[in-house]
Amino acid sequence: MHNVTLLWTISQKVAAKLDSYSGDSINFWRRGNREVSRYFKCRKMHSGKKKILSWLTAGDVSIQYQVYRDLIHSPAKTTISVQKRIENEGWGARFLSKQKADGHWGITFYQPKWTSTHYTLLDLKTIGLCPDNKAVQKSVSMVLCQPSGAYGGINLAVSLVNSDVCVNGIILSYASWFLPGDDRLKSVVDYLLDVQMADGGWNCRYLNEHTTYSSVHSTISVLEGLLQFRRTRQRYRTEEIIGAEKEAVEFLLNHNLYQSRRTGKVIDERMVKLSFPCRWRYDILRCLDYMRDAETPYDPRMESALDIIAGKERKDGRWTLEQKHAGQVHFDMERVGTPSRWNTLRCLRVLNYFKVYLAESRALSQWVS
Repeated sequence: MHNVTLLWTISQKVAAKLDSYSGDSINFWRRGNREVSRYFKCRKMHSGKKKILSWLTAGDVSIQYQVYRDLIHSPAKTTISVQKRIENEGWGARFLSKQKADGHWGITFYQPKWTSTHYTLLDLKTIGLCPDNKAVQKSVSMVLCQPSGAYGGINLAVSLVNSDVCVNGIILSYASWFLPGDDRLKSVVDYLLDVQMADGGWNCRYLNEHTTYSSVHSTISVLEGLLQFRRTRQRYRTEEIIGAEKEAVEFLLNHNLYQSRRTGKVIDERMVKLSFPCRWRYDILRCLDYMRDAETPYDPRMESALDIIAGKERKDGRWTLEQKHAGQVHFDMERVGTPSRWNTLRCLRVLNYFKVYLAESRALSQWVS
């Protein structure tokens, strides 16, 4: 009964506000209905918040760390103490146990793909392992010692002449996390800034004469790397990096984060499904989580992607692991088709950041004030 009364009150105030508006009142009313709907979705989310937080913090210590940091906003002392446990417990300890005496995982830097040194270092950075882990720092240093490609960048593939853009974006991300003061990071930054394409993004195939558009996969990997580098103690080409990031974000927004500019269709259906770990692949949750992390302001071109994310919430307030990227892995952190703590954590922190999208938005606050 309380909800019915509240809905009536909101609708009356929206209607009263409508009377004072000129222009397309039908569109305004539709927008009002959408915001009212989001209001009740938000109330439901808050009512079950404690239950979801309890479920999240019952998971792996790496999940706990990011929940305390990003959802509960616990004091730094608390989050750091939880983070320090990652190397000795759960998934973090399992990843570290598979490191070989020579500092590698798998066979070498890039083989087999998901169990290689390169992608294991990305996994360790993603789960939040403490940056001061000496064994991992040694492996990152080995990566940074690898030879350059013909046009710069680090080349992990002995069979190729040129460095891979996406690989270098990922290297910059985990190397800036584990070795933030290393001067060798600058050469990776130089390479990535040099190969940015005219439309604002990046593409691993930029040297191909037929490549005229950026790739969302390459672009998100480079954006994550540049952001992590900006958080290091180094102050190198900062203004150029910020400018490059803005151009790349605009490139993604011009595609509404997942649509072809030419046809308006979904670029790839996998981009609107929730996976974890993302590896090198782009999807809308990865993109929105980057934008949250980079403190990107809300833009209306995000709305469709945000609607998709919000619409995937289960009745119990959790989100599912919808897909995994095929290939040999060290172990599965979660199973496809089941409630995912990783995806629930990431969806909640994205939706919480973009509050203009939720019922606490400035628009609804104006209507019911």
